[in-house]
Amino acid sequence: MFFFQDTPVSPSAGASSAAAAMQQMSVGEFLRHEDPLGWVVVITLCLMSVSSWYFIIANAIRNSMVKSRADKVINGFWNNPSTQDAIRELEAQPKSEPFSKIALDAASAVAHHQQASAGGGRLAESLSRSEFIDRALRQAVDRESLRLEGGMTLLATVGSAAPFVGLLGTVWGIYHALIRISASGNASMEAVAGPVGEALIMTAFGLFAAIPAVFAYNFFSRANRLTYARFDEFAHDLHDFFATGSRVEGK
Repeated sequence: MFFFQDTPVSPSAGASSAAAAMQQMSVGEFLRHEDPLGWVVVITLCLMSVSSWYFIIANAIRNSMVKSRADKVINGFWNNPSTQDAIRELEAQPKSEPFSKIALDAASAVAHHQQASAGGGRLAESLSRSEFIDRALRQAVDRESLRLEGGMTLLATVGSAAPFVGLLGTVWGIYHALIRISASGNASMEAVAGPVGEALIMTAFGLFAAIPAVFAYNFFSRANRLTYARFDEFAHDLHDFFATGSRVEGK
């Protein structure tokens, strides 16, 4: 009877095998083995990530500027004893400042309606002063609200689609990894870890693009809702002021 004894594997050989396996899972090896579809997925994820970070930074700057100037613009308008001086101060505000643009649209609507009434035009007959101001304010609020929405659709799209794009790359990578392993006939850890690890990098890329976009979308959605509420409050006060000549107390 013959007894066979397994050949012992030295610790140094096992360590070198594990090191080689880990080296095969590097990003460089991953990019070197990518096929055209893999590159399409990588480029798509990179574009998603870059575009989402662009709008994250742009929206952060815009929201910060709007929030920092809101109280100054609103209080400056109400605390100014002269309406004409208040309007001139609003005209001096940057073009990106929304509250001044809402107030200027209301003032412009009042002036336009007064001219139409003095000239006997049909505008004064079809729309009262209050209705005309209300329409102008609604259009101004909608316009400024829409400007705050810039990039939100893209952030929502990246946050929801990027993980699936990364998963597509992972599935495609694992498929090719299995083909390479079966063609080599070697199913050792060194042979399996590299190709499978390369494929899983795609999932990491997808999550890297999606997670910041999701957090940013939720943050800016809440910030925009607060700004919309201030738009409506300011617009209601402006309507009362320009329609009646005085601001309604208690607001």
